[in-house]
Amino acid sequence: MTRVAIAGSTGSIGKQTLEVIAASESGKYQLVALSANSSADEIIKQAKTFKPNLVVVNDESARKIVARELAATNPKIEVIADVAAMAGIADVVVNGVVGFAGLSVTIATLAAGKRLALANKESLIAAGPVVAPLRKISGAEIIPVDSEHCAIHQCLRSSQNNLRDVAKLLLTASGGPFRGQTKKSLEEVTIKDALKHPTWSMGPKITVDSSTLMNKGLEVIEAHELFGLDYDSIDVVVHPQSIVHSMVEFRDGATIAQLSLPDMRLPIAYALDYPNRSTVGFGAIDWTKLSRLDFEQPDRDTFRCLNLAYAAGRIGGTAPAWLSAANEVAVEAFLAGVVQWSQIASIIESTMQHHDGLIATEVEDILEADAVARQWARKEVSR
Repeated sequence: MTRVAIAGSTGSIGKQTLEVIAASESGKYQLVALSANSSADEIIKQAKTFKPNLVVVNDESARKIVARELAATNPKIEVIADVAAMAGIADVVVNGVVGFAGLSVTIATLAAGKRLALANKESLIAAGPVVAPLRKISGAEIIPVDSEHCAIHQCLRSSQNNLRDVAKLLLTASGGPFRGQTKKSLEEVTIKDALKHPTWSMGPKITVDSSTLMNKGLEVIEAHELFGLDYDSIDVVVHPQSIVHSMVEFRDGATIAQLSLPDMRLPIAYALDYPNRSTVGFGAIDWTKLSRLDFEQPDRDTFRCLNLAYAAGRIGGTAPAWLSAANEVAVEAFLAGVVQWSQIASIIESTMQHHDGLIATEVEDILEADAVARQWARKEVSR
């Protein structure tokens, strides 16, 4: 039996992880811990259904509500504030926390020598220099849950020599809701427009990132951190059907791809059951109905966030942390109706001009870089 902890259990990834566990054969998984920021009602419902040992709630007032309710119905469930405690009682921790807030989960899981099912790309992107040494700890491993990186992880298993045979990683992008549109046509887009993703159902922050192609830019940096290839060997191709989730081109000219219908439960199940394959199928294709697969180059002029991410990745150090922080501030401002969608890339670009070149050697350096970048980004938002 695999003991599973879910950080961010009330979000999209967390809920789908619970679906995977519920769909699996009885006794395969034991859910030992859940965590949320402040969604008291939702995590109470989850805890009553799955009966974990531990529930973590970040917000103090929400934590009191959860503790009081669960004490009355199941006093064996411990309710605490320390999300790092989840790693101590689990075999695999699913990090479904949105944004930089997921860093503590990533660090705690790897430091404990456990498997990290990683859906929180920002923590690896921002803290790559700090996370890298933790991956060398015995038992520590990252299995990516992002559909693109999970696809690459699967494709690489086709080569005994692994990365030595690789010529190029090809990350696929749906193109988001604004694929094919011009700068002019995007000047007045609404929040509602940006949240209409054509193929995936995701949270608002990630959906906006997809609309700007920043999500794909962050995935380029994540691919570099996960697989160790340089940026010249990582390409992005737009694939609107979202059937091919990514590809690996090998030196002999062969390209291996992973295909399925868009369903995040497939990479979640892959990460939970690794190195075995899940016995429950998600995203299977009806080949009698699939008529075409299209590919095209991304419009880097209109969707400038992609190039900004490549630039930050090539600078390295704390530049990706600055990029991630600036993007979070800009997206929050857009979702709050403070700035236009077309201003997101400009806010990030202006913020990056103030990057101080700090070299990160410990977590505190990453936290400092994140805080300083957010200060500059907020200044850019208020201009």
